[in-house]
Amino acid sequence: MSAAASLPGVTDTRESGTRSRTRRAILAAAASVLARDRGATLADIAEAAEIGRSTLHRYFSDRQDLVNAAVVDSFRVVERSTAEAAIDQGPPLEAMRRLIAALVDAGDRLAFLFGDPRVLEEFTACFEPDLSVPTTVGLIERGQAEGVFDPGVSAEWIQQVLWALTYTGWEAAEKGLLPRHGVAAAVTRAFESGMVVSPARP
Repeated sequence: MSAAASLPGVTDTRESGTRSRTRRAILAAAASVLARDRGATLADIAEAAEIGRSTLHRYFSDRQDLVNAAVVDSFRVVERSTAEAAIDQGPPLEAMRRLIAALVDAGDRLAFLFGDPRVLEEFTACFEPDLSVPTTVGLIERGQAEGVFDPGVSAEWIQQVLWALTYTGWEAAEKGLLPRHGVAAAVTRAFESGMVVSPARP
């Protein structure tokens, strides 16, 4: 322990930083591994996180505890991606393209969350959204009001279509049917072909 850390009220930031990085690595590995194999073991996740099984258990007592935390963390990652896409700014179509690129970048997390309906059914209650982050539904409703997105279906339905297309793009890349660098463009084309009233050219 450092001399500073031994003083009353002083935390060793290096240690806490290391613990935080390790925890993030475990959660990212859990989402990535479980997105591809729902039956993956804690040993599989520890290996993907490049840590020992005993280290993983110091952070999460059992598999259920880890899955719960991975769900919350994955929602947070998607939420941060949405916030960084600034979807409440600019024309709806441009905002949607930024959102799609952000969601594709978070593909492992979306695949983990939406690849198995039971994950959402059982664990969504673990997550409390940040109400300051603009929502996808809000963007879609804005686009519908401006005559950009199809007004004949609900914003919630369009959101489900968006998530399904993003998951399908991720899955196609996993199977080698689509290059990873081409997923965002493919999802954007598919979304605009079906959900945009008059598709605009990029």
